[in-house]
Amino acid sequence: MQRIIKNGVVVDESWHLLPQDTPFESVSNSDDVIVPLSMWLEHGRALTVRDGGLGVWLESDEQIEDIADDLQHFQVIALNFPVFTDGRHFSSARLLRERYGYKGEIRAIGDVLRDQVFLMHRCGFDAFAIRPDRDPEDALQSLRDFSVTYQAAVDQPLPLFRRRAQPA
Repeated sequence: MQRIIKNGVVVDESWHLLPQDTPFESVSNSDDVIVPLSMWLEHGRALTVRDGGLGVWLESDEQIEDIADDLQHFQVIALNFPVFTDGRHFSSARLLRERYGYKGEIRAIGDVLRDQVFLMHRCGFDAFAIRPDRDPEDALQSLRDFSVTYQAAVDQPLPLFRRRAQPA
């Protein structure tokens, strides 16, 4: 069983991430599943009447706008990083939190490394499926790599100079 970082702790994964080629007929009615965007777009109505939890995952070239009107159906939105150098979903996480007000779990999946976790968290991610050949406990420590941040972000909307100017 895979272990992931979720809300600042390492936990056993309880969701089933379905591959792109999974036939809709094989989706369990009671499991918590994260379906590919293509399955959601084709079978969304049927997926919402299942008993299990529902999430969706997007490839790096798929847009948040494609699911913007459906966010209330998802407990998890997983954003795939096919290679660590593809950072398009950093913006997707910020859009989900800031523009669309999504309050559910935003999970980083794919080629997720320790060095990215701190910045992903600043952009709005709260769960990380670290690459299988890496240690999630080690990656968890990266959330404490920096004690002060200068720029505004999802996790701290005020830049440092504004925080310092506020009365104590």
